[in-house]
Amino acid sequence: MALDPQLLEILACPEDKGPLLYFEDEDLLYNPRLKRKYLIKDDIPVMLIDEAEDASDDEDARLTAKAEAEGIAPTFEVSTS
Repeated sequence: MALDPQLLEILACPEDKGPLLYFEDEDLLYNPRLKRKYLIKDDIPVMLIDEAEDASDDEDARLTAKAEAEGIAPTFEVSTS
């Protein structure tokens, strides 16, 4: 089951407070800035820093390329003003 779109709009990395990439087919939220993966278990995002998994350089490249190829947008846009 996909995460609720309204929930996705407010989900942010608990460490740097920035947007995440949501990979529905992998039950995963990803922070490419910190190379951190947050798993989704039983349709609930586990947004605890201690529970996050570090992504290797290869995994980061794969997820970044997948997001670009599939048009996966960040959970929210960062305002620059």
